[in-house]
Amino acid sequence: MSDSVRPIRAAGLRPRLSSCALAVDDLDLALPFYRDVLGFEVNDDHAFREPPCRAVAPPQQPDMRILLVPRPADPSTERWTVADDLVRRLVFATDDCDAVFERLEAAGAEVMQEPIDRPGTRDCAFLDPSGNLLRFTQATRGGTWGTTGIGRGRP
Repeated sequence: MSDSVRPIRAAGLRPRLSSCALAVDDLDLALPFYRDVLGFEVNDDHAFREPPCRAVAPPQQPDMRILLVPRPADPSTERWTVADDLVRRLVFATDDCDAVFERLEAAGAEVMQEPIDRPGTRDCAFLDPSGNLLRFTQATRGGTWGTTGIGRGRP
């Protein structure tokens, strides 16, 4: 990249993630997990699409869309093959990693990692009903993971 090309942020543009697609094995199992256990809002119903899918979002980020997309049973025979491009891991910022851990563990989510301290963060991890990794990270001791402090001082 040439020196005359400025990074997007330096050019005054502020891109932000607006959506992602998450592969799920069973939409009827995934939706209650994201809605009832995580407390996400269903903000789009794409039941009319083929394959049918649903969009959810954390209540504090209503304009963010996590599209729950059923994974094709046999991708080689499916016309719609975006399944190869779907996310299999989500990382969420939280103010209380331990409270999130207690709630998800009590709801029966599969624990992958109990809360652990790392430099500047405390985090834990679970699997959703489809085996997607969900990590919940809390900034600690001056850490900035998941806060507006990420990237400060960078162009």
